[in-house]
Amino acid sequence: MDDRQQRVERHRIELDGPATRFVDRFLIGNGTLGAALDGVPGREGMDLSLDTLWSGGPRRPGDGPAGRSLPSPLESVRRAIADGDSVAADSRAAALRGTTFTESFQPLGRLTIDYASPDSGSRSTRTSDLARGVVETTSTSGGEAVTLHAFVSAVDDVLVVELLGDGVREPRVGFATPHPSTTEERTVGDTRWWSATGRAPASVRPSYLGGDDDEAIRYPTDVPDADGLVDAGMAWALVVAVQPILGGFRLVAGARSGHRGWRERPSGDPSTLLEHTQGTVSRALQRSGEALLDRHVADHRSLFDRVDLDLSASASASADLAERYFDLGRALLIGSSRPGTEPANLQGVWNDQVRPPWSANFTTNINLQMNYWPAESTGLGDLVEPLTRFIGELVDAGQRTAGESYGLDGAAAHHNSDLWRHTDAVPLDAHWANWPSALPWLVAHLHRRLDDGGADHAARVAVLQAVEPVVSFVLGMVVTDAAGSLVVSPSTSPENRFVVDTDHTAAVTAGVAMDQELAHECLREYLALAERVGDGIADVGLLARARDTVATLRLPQVGRDGTLLEWAEEREPTEPGHRHLSHLYGLYPGTRITESATPEQFEAARRALRRRLANGGGGTGWSMAWVLCLAARLRDPGLASEALDTLLGPLSSASLLDLHPMGDLDDVFQVDGNLGGTAGVVELLVQGHGGVLSLLPTLPAEWSAGSFRGFRVRGGHIVDVEWSRHRPVAATLRLTAGGVLVELPDDGSMIAIAGPGGALPTRLEDGAPAGRRRIRLDEPGVHRLGFARPPGDPED
Repeated sequence: MDDRQQRVERHRIELDGPATRFVDRFLIGNGTLGAALDGVPGREGMDLSLDTLWSGGPRRPGDGPAGRSLPSPLESVRRAIADGDSVAADSRAAALRGTTFTESFQPLGRLTIDYASPDSGSRSTRTSDLARGVVETTSTSGGEAVTLHAFVSAVDDVLVVELLGDGVREPRVGFATPHPSTTEERTVGDTRWWSATGRAPASVRPSYLGGDDDEAIRYPTDVPDADGLVDAGMAWALVVAVQPILGGFRLVAGARSGHRGWRERPSGDPSTLLEHTQGTVSRALQRSGEALLDRHVADHRSLFDRVDLDLSASASASADLAERYFDLGRALLIGSSRPGTEPANLQGVWNDQVRPPWSANFTTNINLQMNYWPAESTGLGDLVEPLTRFIGELVDAGQRTAGESYGLDGAAAHHNSDLWRHTDAVPLDAHWANWPSALPWLVAHLHRRLDDGGADHAARVAVLQAVEPVVSFVLGMVVTDAAGSLVVSPSTSPENRFVVDTDHTAAVTAGVAMDQELAHECLREYLALAERVGDGIADVGLLARARDTVATLRLPQVGRDGTLLEWAEEREPTEPGHRHLSHLYGLYPGTRITESATPEQFEAARRALRRRLANGGGGTGWSMAWVLCLAARLRDPGLASEALDTLLGPLSSASLLDLHPMGDLDDVFQVDGNLGGTAGVVELLVQGHGGVLSLLPTLPAEWSAGSFRGFRVRGGHIVDVEWSRHRPVAATLRLTAGGVLVELPDDGSMIAIAGPGGALPTRLEDGAPAGRRRIRLDEPGVHRLGFARPPGDPED
């Protein structure tokens, strides 16, 4: 049995010995400041990061309205597609791309704390208390117990480390940063102070481009202007204070960057940043360690405790591991995304490299979206605020891209972005770069937030206004093909290619499944929102065009072998086991394909997923997390168990961090797999799309008994369920509206319903799929369901 599979106290991960790789560390954060801890006894090392510390600066200071490129290269690409010349379309698509890459998320540096001499051969234990947001290392020194515990407080905006035990000595603090820096040390009373200041790189070449020449990492040489501002290479400051406390020592640290907004020139003068950070640390020092801890834990638990999943009754090591993985995902989202911060990037808010994998940017063709898949369902919808703000800013930035690159109205963004809201297609091959559909996918999160957050009229109007430029661009991308169908052109399936002939492959075509799904969903959701907002607010002309288009837009097709097609026609993929599952968007995270409403496409999606997996798909953590979500929607518990075993086995580190295998290189941590996996766990237990609230739709065999509390489904309904022997025992549904169809296992049990006004009759409804049954609850409010086996029915 893997050490991680040994049963420990709930909501905790316990490991023997320190981490030897970044991916095995424990992570803590407050959305702004992240720390990755080694857990080395007596000499802790932690890599620090700030959410706004990035290379570069705003690319076009003082930009005006978007311009138009005349004539647009778009028409040339479309002509090649219409002529059936995919190779020419790929070649011509280069004219739609920009000339720059995203900048890179930066490490702040490595903080070391030498605080004890571990006994030779002594055993150390490190623990991550996920419910409290606290990491602890215990060991011995001179036969005496030594304990380090650490947390990053969102309330007080500081990292706090306490060192306790008779074996603790006065700590020696070190800080190493990869950036040119200046350090100072001073003592005031019984408190020792360290500070470090520096500037981030002016530019960083993405690691996937290779090369380590002088231009790969370029630091600024300019002097800030009279206002302390620079074009690129923001300043940063770190302050650390150490003071004695009863039984040991306490370290408090804070940090700040010179970021002033995505459009604004950053500060290159660290003096003001240093003053501000010293003030933050000083205020924290005025509180006792107990007060700092209590404030942090209360804040963290106010989020973490909104839901609970308990699989301990299953008495299964794999169920226990899945429960901790679910808890870790929520803790990572709490630690990397808070109102007012940047969104969680590829690595959340944790990084130790100047050139991190894929720049640790906001990858918008799956990864950023996946980061927020579990937010609404686990009661953390308010943590979506950074993503909501990011989307609005990307719409603003993307209006120039739509006009200059495509000659179209509206707003466009491509497959990755950064702190400076990069929206152009990067200068890479078409199958990477030519995908201007990031915004139609991202705005789906805005609609979900409205559905689940009890939004008022003003919030709906704000979303409508944010979405309209995206709708305008989508409509501009739709053309009528030779068969008379409305299709997106040009169109690519993210990062995949198809075979043209024995000598050629291509990516650019028209009507790719994912683009058709995104266009359909974007227009449909826009029309529904406009109706909810009421007359006189939405653009009348845009509404009319959207209605006409969504009614006749070609939807993804089923191939001759019954498989959902990735492209508009039968095409041979260059990678049959590709990690992206883009053509299955309509099944998950979309909601168009359901077992009851679209049975043929539902089965076609099942076949397409099985084909992908049979050819080696799901090889990365985030890809397998998507497989888990799809398996949940397909009601395939066997596949779900396989996905969980892989996700929590070879695709997780010792500390359960998600892994992206890199062949001969070290595995890479990406937070999206953890968060996508957390969303998948919810989908196995409750779903709420397609007008149906479904309880225990895809229960893995290993999860024979358990309970969950506080899970949310679309519409804002809140669900609690207890089950035993794979059968529901009790459920509580807090419905925000009436007329809800509830789908249950068809296990022969008798159902007793207590509604808001008392006992309700149980009436079965038509339309349930095989193995399921449906009831209808006509009133909003709390409904309690009890399940009992019929008299004389044998126990399993």
